[in-house]
Amino acid sequence: MAKRALLIIDMLNDFVLENAPLEVPSTRALLSNIKREIDKAHNEKTPVIYVCDAHDPDDKEFTIWPHHCVKGSKGAQVVDDLKPQDTDILVEKKTYSGFYKTRLDEVLKGLAITDLTITGCVTNICIMYTASDAVLRGYQVTVPRDCSAGLDSDDDKFAFKQMKNILNVNVV
Repeated sequence: MAKRALLIIDMLNDFVLENAPLEVPSTRALLSNIKREIDKAHNEKTPVIYVCDAHDPDDKEFTIWPHHCVKGSKGAQVVDDLKPQDTDILVEKKTYSGFYKTRLDEVLKGLAITDLTITGCVTNICIMYTASDAVLRGYQVTVPRDCSAGLDSDDDKFAFKQMKNILNVNVV
């Protein structure tokens, strides 16, 4: 029998708040949709897992992107509208995929999870790379379009097409 978990990817102050270092304006439009998914998951006793950037101050990613989500900073905290409950799980990551050198796969296996619903930002970066790694590990993946934000619509279209056609992700 399939057992699902809900992943909330990078819904952090440094991506969501106005004038944040890596502001993705469309993330703010997702808040109520992701909240809906969180509430549904809590009601169904589905695990909710927050997968969050938590960079070292000298992280190599800062050669590509501005400083953001430095571990322990206000910018690396989940936005107030989506604050985790005590029963929710937090997994820190230092790069695009929620699986790369993190404890995510271990957590999922420990919970006997087979299916993932992935939400958050950014569609063509952290969502897509996490979805790819999930599929390669044998998870069934769903990505709701109304719960994923990109930098622009072209990037979103590309990512959704790649996930659907190449990874066999259920894009809904």
